[in-house]
Amino acid sequence: MDPSAPDAPFAQRRDATWFTVVGRMKPDVTVQQATADLLTLQTQLGKQFPKPDAELTVQTQTLKEVIVGDARGSLWLLYGSVTLLLLIACSNIAALLLARTTEREHEISVRFSLGASRLSIVFQLLSEVFALALFGSLAGLLIAAASARGFHLLAKTLPRAEEIGLDWRIVAYTLAAAMGTTLLCGLFPALRGTRRSLASTLAAGSRTQISTRGTLQWLLVGMQITLAVTLLIGAGLLLRSFQQLSRVYPGFDPSHVLTFQVSGSWGETTEMKNVIQRIDRTLDSLRAMPGVEAASTAAMLPGVLSKYQLEYKIDGKLDSAHPILADTRTVSVGYFDTMRIALLAGEPCRQALNTSDVMVNRAFADKYMGNAMPVGHRLSGAVYNDFLPNGMIRGIVGDAREQGLNTQAVPTVYSCFNAPNPFPNYLVRTQGEPMAMVESIRRKIHEIEPSRSVYAFAPLQDHLDDASSENRLRTMLLTIFASTAILLACIGLYGTLSYLGRLRQREVGVRLALGAMRNQIVAQFVFQGVRVATIGSAAGLALGLGMTHFIGSMLYGVSTLDPVTYASVICLMLAVAACASLVPALRASRVEPVQVLRQE
Repeated sequence: MDPSAPDAPFAQRRDATWFTVVGRMKPDVTVQQATADLLTLQTQLGKQFPKPDAELTVQTQTLKEVIVGDARGSLWLLYGSVTLLLLIACSNIAALLLARTTEREHEISVRFSLGASRLSIVFQLLSEVFALALFGSLAGLLIAAASARGFHLLAKTLPRAEEIGLDWRIVAYTLAAAMGTTLLCGLFPALRGTRRSLASTLAAGSRTQISTRGTLQWLLVGMQITLAVTLLIGAGLLLRSFQQLSRVYPGFDPSHVLTFQVSGSWGETTEMKNVIQRIDRTLDSLRAMPGVEAASTAAMLPGVLSKYQLEYKIDGKLDSAHPILADTRTVSVGYFDTMRIALLAGEPCRQALNTSDVMVNRAFADKYMGNAMPVGHRLSGAVYNDFLPNGMIRGIVGDAREQGLNTQAVPTVYSCFNAPNPFPNYLVRTQGEPMAMVESIRRKIHEIEPSRSVYAFAPLQDHLDDASSENRLRTMLLTIFASTAILLACIGLYGTLSYLGRLRQREVGVRLALGAMRNQIVAQFVFQGVRVATIGSAAGLALGLGMTHFIGSMLYGVSTLDPVTYASVICLMLAVAACASLVPALRASRVEPVQVLRQE
């Protein structure tokens, strides 16, 4: 947002209605009260200045909503994904602790026999889990501190992205999460591991007395797979969407285009003719430079979202039942050559001081002109404002995704005027690498405008990449979360099968002694793992279908019910589960029957 001084010539004009006003309310005033006061004030101004104040109204919005409104969905998605990942980790640790406390039952029974209370044993088990959670939290904080710089680069368009970093609130939240994790995944295994009576536990002479079903462990593994599949579905849909978006042709060629600005002030607009001549002189100098193919100016960079959708009338006719609404772009002569937007009909735009030629895109012609040829008709704003395009339609150009690559081309009006403000965006198409021309362009402008500064050099492609940085960030992070979730689910599956394999050594030994084939043992263990993965995947599929409601607006070119994504996720999960089950299955099948029976 470029601020202008209250005494600037543009700011003094009542028909300059595009300014955004920022005000701080008193502590005891609500937004509704402030809006009502502004409406009352606007009504009074309408009586004092019928044109144009009587035609204006007031719209208010909190600054917080303006800044974070569009990013709120992405942030909540990432927070929800982190929460699911934490639940997966907790269930994973709980399953491993259940197995661990079961194996330690003899130790716990001995402690009981020596007079230890159940509370002291539970406290000891919880302290071990807390030490593990605390160590993991500290390691995570170190990784987060090292990753902050990466977030600054990847999340340029996120509000206040430069403030991403560690502070006392994040550290406190992390330590609180460590304490919550201890209670969530450590309390139940600790209570369960100390619930048996001393006598029955001491009477157990071998592991064969321990239940080998592991129902609770399988339940926890199934929950991990369910949540992992849910994250995989979200990540898969976002990846497919990002893939589709990368294939979009924007309708213009951003390659080899350098963007920058030259300093100016609103005070110069008292002599608008001088501003136009200055910018024209700069453009002529740029076009004459070796290595420059074309140069132009624009109020807004192409492919960057603009909120300047205005209502127009054609040849002075206004149809309130069918308003003519269009995106408005102010560009200089040569813009379409610079951006390589095709001229479909008519002639390129020209520029005059008091009126401007107007170009429209094909979407505008098709929607509002039908079979009529737009060229030659006069286009003007529905409400008089001499800053709005007011001139003859000279030509029709191809559709360009001016509002962003993820938005279809909308009806667009191009006003041919090189000075939408005293410091427009310059667009220079170069023959080679754009940034290689920076110093040459800087020296050239300083030759003709020694008192001005040249700043904000960047390839146009960088601006387009920044515009999609939020999409790229959430896709990348959700993919990392989903990959981590798969890894944790595999660890849980592997650990549970390994634990049950140790408990079932005598059973496996007996079966082998009776003639069972080792590949049958392997198949049985793998089948157990795949069966749990299948049930968990089905549950995750149902949960993922519900989650897609929240990410539907973030997708492009992909349905929330995309069959390719769902099929790929299920196949990947089952394949990974089979691989995770294979190693403990092979280990269990290598039991020597004679050795196991001798031990028993």
